[in-house]
Amino acid sequence: MSDLTDDLADAFGEHTDAETAQTAAENVADFAEQYDEALTSEAVLDRFEDAPYADFRQAFNWLVGDLAAGNEDCTDSRAFRIEGPGPFAADPTITG
Repeated sequence: MSDLTDDLADAFGEHTDAETAQTAAENVADFAEQYDEALTSEAVLDRFEDAPYADFRQAFNWLVGDLAAGNEDCTDSRAFRIEGPGPFAADPTITG
């Protein structure tokens, strides 16, 4: 695991169970690897504090949407949500 993952899992663990915190941290690390290698745990946690939701899952999903909105290369943040893209998302393996 990376320092980013470890730091975020610890911080998120203050708001949710350990398994969800670990998943959330890994999702942010995946986002960072794909779209923003300079992303720091401090920057993520600062944004997380601004989330307009008290529920961890809603706040986290808002966070990944906010991270994606700040990155012109990421057009779909659903893969980084706690639950993933969701049951109604388009199948990325199907091409037109």
